[in-house]
Amino acid sequence: MILPRIKKRIISNDLLTCVALAMLMAFGSVFPAQAGDKGAKMTKQERVCLRNGNKLYEKKRYAEAEVEYRKALQTNPSSEKAQFNLATALMRQGNATTQQDDPKNPMNQAEGLLTNLAKGAQDKQLRGKACYDLGNIAYSRQDYGKAVEMYKHALRCNPDDDQARHNLRLAQLKKQQQDQNKDQNKDQNKDKNKDQNKDQNKDQNKDQNKDQEKDQNKNQDQNKDKQNQDQQNQNNQDQRNQQQQQQGGMSQQNAEQVLKAMQDRERATQQRINAKQAQQQRHERQRTNRRW
Repeated sequence: MILPRIKKRIISNDLLTCVALAMLMAFGSVFPAQAGDKGAKMTKQERVCLRNGNKLYEKKRYAEAEVEYRKALQTNPSSEKAQFNLATALMRQGNATTQQDDPKNPMNQAEGLLTNLAKGAQDKQLRGKACYDLGNIAYSRQDYGKAVEMYKHALRCNPDDDQARHNLRLAQLKKQQQDQNKDQNKDQNKDKNKDQNKDQNKDQNKDQNKDQEKDQNKNQDQNKDKQNQDQQNQNNQDQRNQQQQQQGGMSQQNAEQVLKAMQDRERATQQRINAKQAQQQRHERQRTNRRW
């Protein structure tokens, strides 16, 4: 559909309102069924089906119009008008924002028909309108890059299409805004990752310091335990020595003193024995030397 002219003040004040209006009015135009069209010659049955479909379409009976357009295609499978009008009726029944890979979504079927027309339609005006509708579908999916591309193709086919030019400008503005948001989100994610890495390194250092402190405390505890064990061993040894003394035992120093005293007594005893023996020997010599 050719989009009605939209005042610049609406575009500058509220882009979203403008876009919503564009989407509501984008898919409403079908080609009339008239003779003298470019391309293959239109058969009578094809023309009748197209007219019937157009009448139903104008009454917003899009499903019934779809049936008539499919009948026209059965009569002439190469009919570009029947393909375009069928795509328009399908778009009225579909939703561009649903899953793009859903074959049951009429919008996806319409997109396939329009894509074929945009690539190979002999009617240049029809090819431009197919590109225009593809641009509107891409815009409604927020695929602004593709929308810009399709609107440019539409203008190449029809440079006087002011509606395609308006929508191209809208798509370019939305794409610029989208790219800025992506860059901003990228920077935010970069800063977020940087903060996360910083926090992670901080946590790692904290854990390392905690582990080091834990190891130091463990070594201190081990040294303390060793000192306590040595002290306990010394206490046990002192206690055993004390018990031995209490049970009649003696220390090494006492034992040496006792041994020395015994040696001194033995030496004194030996000296007395030697002195007594020497005295006896003198008496015997005197008795022997006496004259009788």
